[in-house]
Amino acid sequence: MKIRLGNMKIGLWPYLGLWTAVVVLFAMQNFVADALNGRTWSAWDYLRWSGIRWYTWAALAPLVFRLAERHPIQAPLRLRGLGTQCVASVAVTLLALVIGAFVSTAFEPSGFDTQLRYFLGFYVATGLLTYWALYAVQRAVQFYEEKTHREVEASRLASELAQSRLRALKSQLQPHFLFNTLHAIATLLDEDALSAEDMLLRLSDLLRAFLEDYDGQEVSLRRELILLDLYLGIQRFRFKDRLTTQIYIAPDTLDCAVPSLILQPIVENAITHGIGKRIGVDCIEIESRREGDTLCIDVRNRNSTLEVGVASAAGHGIGLSNTELRLRELYGDIAQVRLEMIWPEGVVCRLRLPFRAIEEADDAPEVELT
Repeated sequence: MKIRLGNMKIGLWPYLGLWTAVVVLFAMQNFVADALNGRTWSAWDYLRWSGIRWYTWAALAPLVFRLAERHPIQAPLRLRGLGTQCVASVAVTLLALVIGAFVSTAFEPSGFDTQLRYFLGFYVATGLLTYWALYAVQRAVQFYEEKTHREVEASRLASELAQSRLRALKSQLQPHFLFNTLHAIATLLDEDALSAEDMLLRLSDLLRAFLEDYDGQEVSLRRELILLDLYLGIQRFRFKDRLTTQIYIAPDTLDCAVPSLILQPIVENAITHGIGKRIGVDCIEIESRREGDTLCIDVRNRNSTLEVGVASAAGHGIGLSNTELRLRELYGDIAQVRLEMIWPEGVVCRLRLPFRAIEEADDAPEVELT
């Protein structure tokens, strides 16, 4: 059985235990007061007198909580709410005194009228203070519940907003990659129909993986590399012997969580600003390692340059700018992305993410390397 106090419920025994502590406390106070005056009664008498008063308020406390909930005194102060509570405090206090006097009559030789006058003479002020104390407790609990609800709601809305922004960024990346790849396939149709057909098959596999994994914001590095290999296969067909790739992956980083599609736009940017614009050959190098609580991923290319003073992804292609935004949404200031020149020629994009293992879903689509 539970006692309902407004929106709060408390077990019967804890509730009675709380009020019993109040009974004992005031019984001891009365005993000490009488002892100082040189006249005391039995322990049972003190407990009985205190119990009649405070167990009565224990029975009326749910009523006080309901009145406080239905007729709160809200800011700015309004006379209607204050007046209602003043009337209610007097009425409930008188009810408590009448109940106390009635119950006390069963244990005392005097009649109800005598007991009522005694209660009115000694306990009116205490009763009013008790009512307002219970009112204050109800309002404090109500404010705490509202504050907690607002915080939970704000957190939920912030999470939904972040997820919406992430989905928007991710959807922006996929058409960007798709258009570039279709353009590359179109350039091969007349030159090498078999290569164009192979590229279309790889693109089909890659798009299927994109669609099946669309709702996931994080995947394992292992799965991200599988998707990246499909993309690199398409680019190797496009550039033939001009493009080579080298991948150096620390084994303990394969199961680490990374944002899905985080590598593809970085590699695409390296190709676009490398052999996509410059003559000669290029080598795309991808390296991952763990440094303490940080996952370090470097994507290097050997045939591009970086404008002086450029050290971030901003303004260096839609793929890298979206990468920076996604990292900020997912990890805040913990994650970083930077562009740096490397010797003797080339650019490296350095990703720094929190090192955290992730378990792939049982129904995660399988993609095989070809």
